Amino acid sequence: MIITRTPLRVSFAGGGTDLASYYRSHGGGAVVSAAIDRYVHVLVNEKFDQSIRIAYSRTENVERLEDLQHGLAREAMRRTTVRDSLEIHTIADIPGEGTGLGSSSSLTVGLLNALYAYRGVLKDPAELAEEACQIEIDDLHGTLGKQDQYIAAFGGLRHFEFRSDDTVRTTPIPLTAKEREEFSSHLSLFYTGLTRKAEGILKGQEARTDQNIGTLDAMRALADNTRDAFLRHDWAAVGSILDEGWRLKRSLSAGISNEQIDGWYAKAKAAGAWGGKITGAGGGGFLLVVHPSAQHAQISSALSPMRRLPVKITPEGSRILFVGR
Repeated sequence: MIITRTPLRVSFAGGGTDLASYYRSHGGGAVVSAAIDRYVHVLVNEKFDQSIRIAYSRTENVERLEDLQHGLAREAMRRTTVRDSLEIHTIADIPGEGTGLGSSSSLTVGLLNALYAYRGVLKDPAELAEEACQIEIDDLHGTLGKQDQYIAAFGGLRHFEFRSDDTVRTTPIPLTAKEREEFSSHLSLFYTGLTRKAEGILKGQEARTDQNIGTLDAMRALADNTRDAFLRHDWAAVGSILDEGWRLKRSLSAGISNEQIDGWYAKAKAAGAWGGKITGAGGGGFLLVVHPSAQHAQISSALSPMRRLPVKITPEGSRILFVGR
């Protein structure tokens, strides 16, 4: 039996510049994102017979890999050459699609980590991230960027550069444990109750890449500014840059925001938030807010009845928690 744990993530700046339609043709992209202490767990165990059983929001029992409907699990098994006699269980701290926390990519990275370990193979984070990208983007033809897979594999707080030749440079932004705790006290997530398919929003954004070049260039620059603000431990500046990034992001494509989301964001700002954004592609999921630590109760009251989810940056990426029989 193998059990892996892979973090979800929040992105602070540069989201959208990790799409191939931008970084391959416009000098590369840059993103700052962080792994958070909410996870996807994957359990892999040998099955007595030759069939495959996978339990997620539904349960599948199939005789052949090709009959598996769960695309991420099917392609992860295919890539790791594990084809039968297997049981897989997936458990997420924040279940459901459309939350904007990178759950599908965290699941893909966690599946690969578990299946390789099941075979007795250890992969480094860069290999896990790149194979997860290949599964989601190439094998399953998804419209998404690369930041989610990389932060899930590496963990921590990181600055990523997505180069035009498809290579990725990852640079950790050094914070001590005390500094991570301090910044995390300025960080809140509020669940909007709205879910959406990120792919539709991202397809619209991708189609408008040439029209949005100036905006995307500005968002790429904000990733470098965010990295520098973190290095100065200037949490208010991080929030202000997030605010500017949200203003830019809202103009990229229809569906990223709406009147209801704009109203919530205005309430958070009026209650003392430095800045924020809708996580992921936009349109729903969680509202990420950066604020003075003393203001979280006031902001929570302003955004009631939305539930506040306090989160912390975690230094660990996908890891193997258990190996046994």
